[in-house]
Amino acid sequence: MSWLVIDGSFGEGGGQLSRYAVALSAISGRPLHLVNIRARRARPGLMAQHLTALRAVATVGGGALEGAELGATEIRYRPGYIRGGEYQFDVGTAGSIVLVLQALMPVAIRADATVRLNITGGTDVRMAPPVDYLLMVFLPWLARMGVRVQVESVRHGYYPRGGGRVKLRMEPCKTLRPLMAEAPGAVQQITGLCHVAHLPPHIPERMAKSARGSLAGLGPLRIEEKVLADAEAFGCGGAIVLVAETEHSLLGAATVAERGVPAERLGEDAGHALRAELEAGAAVDIHACDQLLLYAALAEGNSRLLVRKVSQHAQTVMWLLEQFLPVRFSVTPCGQLSRIDILPT
Repeated sequence: MSWLVIDGSFGEGGGQLSRYAVALSAISGRPLHLVNIRARRARPGLMAQHLTALRAVATVGGGALEGAELGATEIRYRPGYIRGGEYQFDVGTAGSIVLVLQALMPVAIRADATVRLNITGGTDVRMAPPVDYLLMVFLPWLARMGVRVQVESVRHGYYPRGGGRVKLRMEPCKTLRPLMAEAPGAVQQITGLCHVAHLPPHIPERMAKSARGSLAGLGPLRIEEKVLADAEAFGCGGAIVLVAETEHSLLGAATVAERGVPAERLGEDAGHALRAELEAGAAVDIHACDQLLLYAALAEGNSRLLVRKVSQHAQTVMWLLEQFLPVRFSVTPCGQLSRIDILPT
């Protein structure tokens, strides 16, 4: 089979395109020649967390990965046989564990047996979903599609040292159910979790108080405040994750603690983001949409997602999926929302 050439600078042109391209090559069996990796970034080419994700996919996918090294702007991947078993990966420093899992999980569901992963790195870092967003928002969506996965956050890890640890167990799933998320219904409750490690206890209290103020009047509200014990976290950091459960849907928002950013701002930003999704009438939040598109493309049958905004990440993912899989995407404006139809061809 001839190489499928993918331009890594297309659309959003970041690390997500590179991770997904190798994952889709493993899933589809199509050999990949990826060029111009992160070409428009200040530091082009593969960085440590991208490299870990690509090598991890190649390991689980049983394929041959060529040219994958720090700074590389071009790689080739020839897919092999996706095997279950136990695997261990270290992202290094505070590279995001969740971003590595985004590439690994859709490959793991096509394995010949259960996949068990043990990954170390960053769990709550900028420019990536916190691990609690994965647990509280994304995994429940996958469960609706028939994916059987268990994830345990063993230890949180933050920038710059990482040191977090996540364990995953995923069962093979040859047939995914389509996802119809177009009518969220009324809000039933809003829950949340804000945590810090090796920081004063007033910080999660201030985050939670600010988030409650941003979400006032939207429904029953309960936010847990937690200071992690030494064994539960490596380094100093924190995050807040908010989840709105509606009659038919689930919406999330999150922010990660940053040096110099007040706790009130973190809670307010997460609260305002979730409020925007609810007031718009979205059925899937922007960040979940980016990640669910790949699974919807693998499902047997049509899927539909109603979102507040189609991000550039989502547009890039839709283009990439159409290069590898027999699927077509249609985006239709619906007032202040957009409807994404995922149609097998």
